[in-house]
Amino acid sequence: MIVRIIIDVLQAYIVVLFVRLICSWFPINPWSPWAKVVRVLASVTDPVLKPFRRLPPLRIGVAAVDLSPLVVFVLLEIIIAILRSH
Repeated sequence: MIVRIIIDVLQAYIVVLFVRLICSWFPINPWSPWAKVVRVLASVTDPVLKPFRRLPPLRIGVAAVDLSPLVVFVLLEIIIAILRSH
């Protein structure tokens, strides 16, 4: 029962992280109602992403790609798989 709740919370966090990632692709006016939503998403996801942002970014041409969300996605999926196996 407790393991199922933990898995559900981790899956919900993955969704929140994904929404934050999508929101980061679009410019958002700081005075729009969406800006508050983005700030809340950032306050929930930044503490987890921050340690992984120390990893060097992947360079593609002149652009640098932040891999921290991908690393967190993979780690969360590994944790979920381990919890499901028990």
